[in-house]
Amino acid sequence: YRMEGDITDLNLRQKNSLKKNEVAFDARELLRIIVGVDLCKLDSIGEITALELISEIGTNMSCWKSEKQFSAWLNLVPNTKITGGNIISSKMQKKKNQAGLALRMAASNLTKSKSYLGDYARKMRSRIGKKGAVIASAHKLSRIIFAMIKDKKEFDDKVFKTNQQRDKEQRIRYLEKQLQKLKQVA
Repeated sequence: YRMEGDITDLNLRQKNSLKKNEVAFDARELLRIIVGVDLCKLDSIGEITALELISEIGTNMSCWKSEKQFSAWLNLVPNTKITGGNIISSKMQKKKNQAGLALRMAASNLTKSKSYLGDYARKMRSRIGKKGAVIASAHKLSRIIFAMIKDKKEFDDKVFKTNQQRDKEQRIRYLEKQLQKLKQVA
């Protein structure tokens, strides 16, 4: 005999309401225990993406000497060939890395974000195009993740907010100078 609104009935409904790529447990809290920091605080990094990253890279960052080597291992840097001081080619290597792929997928959503990382992604998109912006944003995410896991420090966006404010003020000054030049010409 089960009454309407019984607790077991409620639990069954919650289990059935899971979405396609959703875990049935609190992955964020478990990730925080395993890694020592909350990777989900970063924009566009969800529980599933964080699980994929940790399953691929682990929590020991001593495998890589620096953030640059970590990003290169993730295949998020161009393979620039230089001879005689001239760049012959600069394109991404065709190696498969699931962690790098997860970061590129996460970075593709950054242009919708209103944070500093979103501003960075939009700026890169206007400068180098959509594909380049995704890779550049994923590269920035990888450097932040490397520092977070290695130093066991939570993501603090205060530094980025000051940079964002400074960039906006520089842009306003630049546009005001352009306006003055246009007024003098007219």
